[in-house]
Amino acid sequence: MDLGLEGVHVLITGASGGIGLETAELFYEQGAIVTAHYNSNFKPLESFVDSRSQAIKADLTKEEEVIELFKSATYTYGPIQILVINHAISVVEDADVWEMSYDRWKHTIDTNLNSSFLVAREYMRQLKTMAPDLKEEACIILIGSTAGKYGEAGHADYAASKSAMMYGLTMSLKNEIVKIAPKGRVNCIGPGWVRTAMATDSLKNPHVAYAALATTPLKKIAEPNDIANQILILSSNKISGHVTGQVLMIEGGMEGRLLNKPEDVGITF
Repeated sequence: MDLGLEGVHVLITGASGGIGLETAELFYEQGAIVTAHYNSNFKPLESFVDSRSQAIKADLTKEEEVIELFKSATYTYGPIQILVINHAISVVEDADVWEMSYDRWKHTIDTNLNSSFLVAREYMRQLKTMAPDLKEEACIILIGSTAGKYGEAGHADYAASKSAMMYGLTMSLKNEIVKIAPKGRVNCIGPGWVRTAMATDSLKNPHVAYAALATTPLKKIAEPNDIANQILILSSNKISGHVTGQVLMIEGGMEGRLLNKPEDVGITF
């Protein structure tokens, strides 16, 4: 299907693996110009970079590096029309709120939420001066999490960062973007468990795997492609031109409570 993305410049943060890399590759297949951001791991992007794509390193918690990221991206391929805010961290170890260090809380909020603000702000600043015809494709997709909707015991830092992105930041941005790009849209996707490097260690724990499957009617873990396909659909002005301010949960029908017993999902302890 032609999504009308040919020649559109897209920036994807956290694109060196998992959902981000899959999304970058799908945009490229649609004919888009892709800037793939990474923080430390360039190797997965080596074969991706060519005459219509580039990879740029930046620590998104640092204001000056975010500014430089946009300068470098636009210098090569012109203004960024579509922004996918995908980067995030999640600490594997459980820590209930009464046990969590303030350093861990601050680090997670800074890495996931404050950096997203910096990236979104820089995008909006360059959008103000963008040519009217390029503004037609203006779109931001933020990647949240089921943790932001239901909470996650032992990971209040991650859940709080994602919840703020999914609701406070997304809903504010969708009201503000139209001031500078009348057809600009902002939406959010909230994945459940996805087979990515970040989730690998957690899913090795049978209790975590049980909880993930027992709360999901479809009883399966998503693949990165499941999320990336929806990112492209929401990014497409041709397909989703009247969709904004939405949080699309891609989590197999997940509920905030257990639906099954361990034996029902094939897990024994």
